[in-house]
Amino acid sequence: MITKKKSLGQHFLNNRHYLGLVADATQIKKGDTVVEIGPGEGTLTAVLLERGAKVVALEKDSRLIALLRDKFAGENFEVIEGDALDFVPPKKYKLVGNIPYYITGALLRKFLSEKNQPSMLVFLMQKEVAERIARNKKESILSLSIKAYGVPKYIKTVPAGAFNPPPKVDSAILAVENISRTQFTNAAHEEKFFELVKKGFSSKRKMLAGNLGKEYSNNLENVGVSLKARAEDVPLEQWLELARR
Repeated sequence: MITKKKSLGQHFLNNRHYLGLVADATQIKKGDTVVEIGPGEGTLTAVLLERGAKVVALEKDSRLIALLRDKFAGENFEVIEGDALDFVPPKKYKLVGNIPYYITGALLRKFLSEKNQPSMLVFLMQKEVAERIARNKKESILSLSIKAYGVPKYIKTVPAGAFNPPPKVDSAILAVENISRTQFTNAAHEEKFFELVKKGFSSKRKMLAGNLGKEYSNNLENVGVSLKARAEDVPLEQWLELARR
C-alpha cells in the first residue's frame, strides 16, 4: 500500500461505478490513445485498458512507476515519470485524469492550448470548479478559456467518500468535447481573445468598459455589450467578436 502524498494532492478513486462513468465519458474506441494524468495505483488505467485503449500514463510520484509497470506488463501501456505540465502530447489522443485540485486550471490551459489538442478531455476535479465551468450563468477566465476551445459538460458528482483518502469536498466528472480552434480566425485572434479576457477580469468590481479602457467603448457597443456590463456577464460569442475587431 502506497502512502498518499498530500504535497501531490493524491486522492485515489477506487469505486468501480465512478471509474466506469469516467471511462464512459471519454468515449473510448478500440485503439484510441488515451493520455492519463496521475494514474496512481492504476484503478482507472485498468478500466481504460479494458475498453481497448492504448494508455500513456503520466505519473509524478516515482514510488508508483515500478508498481504500474509490473501491474500492466504485457498490456498496451506506457508510463512516463514526470510532470504533466511538461509533457509534449502526441498528434492524436484523448486526455483523462483524476487530477490534483491545485493544478486544475494550469492543466486545462496547457492541454487545450497545445498545438496538439486532445479530441476529448475528461477530468475528475473539485465539484465547485466543474459547476463554475459548465453550469454557472456567470462567466470567468477559466470558463471562457475552456468554452473557446470546446464544449464543457458536467457529467456526474463524485462524493468525497469514493476516494482514498477522502478529500474535504466532493468532486465531479467534467468532459470537454469537440475540442478545436475553429472559433478563432487565426493565431492573432486567439492571442487577442485571451489578452482581452485577462484584462476584462482584472478588477471584478469594475465594469468591463472600465477594465478595458476608453479605446474599447465603441467596439463594446458595436458587438452589443452594454457599457455597464461586467466581464462575468458577457458571453463567449461577444468576447470572440470583440477580439476579432
